[in-house]
Parts: sequence; structure tokens; C-alpha cells
Amino acid sequence: MRIIISNRSELPIYAQIKEQLKEQILNGQIEEGAALPSIRQLAKEIGVSVITTTRAYSDLEAEGFIATMQGKGSVVLPKDNGVVREQYLMRIEEGLTTAIETARAIGISGEELTEIFGNLLRTSDLN
Repeated sequence: MRIIISNRSELPIYAQIKEQLKEQILNGQIEEGAALPSIRQLAKEIGVSVITTTRAYSDLEAEGFIATMQGKGSVVLPKDNGVVREQYLMRIEEGLTTAIETARAIGISGEELTEIFGNLLRTSDLN
């Protein structure tokens, strides 16, 4: 797990921590069931206040990415939970929207784009 804080970011520090942890959970760098560092430990490692890391963990818990158990710490929840699934669906929609916008920019028709997508699906392990 790696967290990089940028003083130039428009995001507050707690949001930078939250977004980086969320990204690492979504892309599998932090696996489900993995224990996260304690709030105090993470605060010390990245040089921020405990209040800041508490806010990041609280937000991640509210969004369904982690669960915190008193005295046991925080763990990453399974990816099949509804809230995390919604995050994955949003990522898929964003990717497809980008593909549509790119196709439009270079004049590819909807039919051609559908064909490309179909070919990709056929060569993937989703079928």
C-alpha cells in the first residue's frame, strides 16, 4: 500500500488518502479481507494528523469499501458487496463513454463500434 500526498492537489488530504486507497482496492492492489494499517499507524507513516486518516477511513467505510471493528482495525470488504459493485459499474460506464466519444471524434459509426466491442468480448474470457 502506497499513499502519496500532494500539496498541489485541489483535493483535501483526507480525500487524497481515501481516493488512493479506493483505487488500490478497486484494482486489486489491496485484496479483499486485507487488514489496513491502524489509523494512527497510517497517520504516522504519511505524516498527517490522526483526524485526517480517521476521516478517510470513515468515508471509505460509509462507501462500503472497508469495515472497522473496534479493537481489531479495518479490513477491506468483499468486492461483491453492492456499493463496491456500483463503483465498478461506474468505471465501466466511464470507460465505455470514453470509447464512444473517441469513436465519434474519428467518425466511427455505432455499428462499427459495436462490432469492435463484440470482437473484444469474443476474445476475452467473459464468454
